Amino acid sequence: MSTPAQDYSLAELMIVAGAEAFRHDGEVLATGIGLIPRLAASLAMTTFNPDMMMTDSEAYLLSEPNPVSGRKPGQVQKQETWMGFSRIFDNVWSGKRHAMVGPTQIDRFGQANISALGDDYSKPKVQMLGVRGFPGNSISHANSFFVPTHNTRVFVERECDVVASIGYNPERLPKGYQLNDIDIRLVITDLGVMNWQGPNHMLQLVSLHPGITVEQVVENTGFEIHIPANVPVTVAPTEEQLAVIQQLDPLNFRAKQLKDNPPGDRS
Repeated sequence: MSTPAQDYSLAELMIVAGAEAFRHDGEVLATGIGLIPRLAASLAMTTFNPDMMMTDSEAYLLSEPNPVSGRKPGQVQKQETWMGFSRIFDNVWSGKRHAMVGPTQIDRFGQANISALGDDYSKPKVQMLGVRGFPGNSISHANSFFVPTHNTRVFVERECDVVASIGYNPERLPKGYQLNDIDIRLVITDLGVMNWQGPNHMLQLVSLHPGITVEQVVENTGFEIHIPANVPVTVAPTEEQLAVIQQLDPLNFRAKQLKDNPPGDRS
């Protein structure tokens, strides 16, 4: 029987919550963009979804995930086959991929922005990455969102300054697409877990992290979200899960991903 941990960090809570996004995926290519999403996908592959595929972030498909810290030069990785760029795109376009990404802005439709901030795209206030692979990825396969700081600068009141990925906005659907074709899974933030399964594809609260209130989530979200009658507390990591996370990140890089490395239970 799994034993809930008594002492864990918020980063570790978010890793465990993020792993749940991949629970029922089966044999798909999991891509976690950033350290916490990478650890979330690695935990899922190590514990409850061994069919999941993962690359070494270069060109090999792994039979077990690489650690994110503490690997020695020349340390052997358990690779199954070559996963060149063309094969990555085969997975993307066939829908056999699930990425956990970190948008800078998210609007009420689930549309996301990683490109630029400001009303005038020709003269942005902040230039970021550009849309990169967001448009093609979001129309081709499942995506989840990781948000380290849940606030109204991320969850914006208006539409995103640049719409870089598809969402549940009927006005922006590509030709031939329906709302039910859009696949945005979980949203993992430092306040709780959400999804877009509310009425009319509203963002809805799935769970609150220990010590966080509904009011905090509402105050830090720039648009209306659906609050079910009963919102559970996000399940704490087990001792077994923490042991796996420690093996994947022995140098504790995860402690540096959130400001001040807060505890998982902020009661």
